[in-house]
Amino acid sequence: MTRTVARELAIQLCFAAAASGREPDELADEFFSAEHFETLSEEGELYAELPDQRQMAYIRRLTAKIAEKRPELDEIVERYAKDWRVDRLSRTALAVLRCAVCEILYLDDVPTGAAINEAVELDKKYDEPETVAFVNGVLGAFARDLARESADGEA
Repeated sequence: MTRTVARELAIQLCFAAAASGREPDELADEFFSAEHFETLSEEGELYAELPDQRQMAYIRRLTAKIAEKRPELDEIVERYAKDWRVDRLSRTALAVLRCAVCEILYLDDVPTGAAINEAVELDKKYDEPETVAFVNGVLGAFARDLARESADGEA
């Protein structure tokens, strides 16, 4: 299983947590049980194999950080989603945006460009082209400001 697949599973877990109001860790225990995951295998290649320990560690680390930083992540998304409130975004786009912003800010082993590219490619599987362009625009503006702030801090 690749990191891309682990990231997509993390996004699905965040989507489910937001929809249910439950904690991602609590959902992960159920979602990744061998019995439940086997029932999902008919839904597509994403569920072909259970994540290994390394992927599960990544999924849990990412989803826990998203849950912990959710208000901050949502504020960032709203700031860059010009004239759009978080509650007006599609749940999928919001889960993708939260994941990418979290990876950029808090996961040192994920380069900014990779986080953005992965987010856009994953969103293409679930949303309309206009929404994918929106996600790309939000993340691009965020990354540019972050790079500018970093450059200003070094000067």
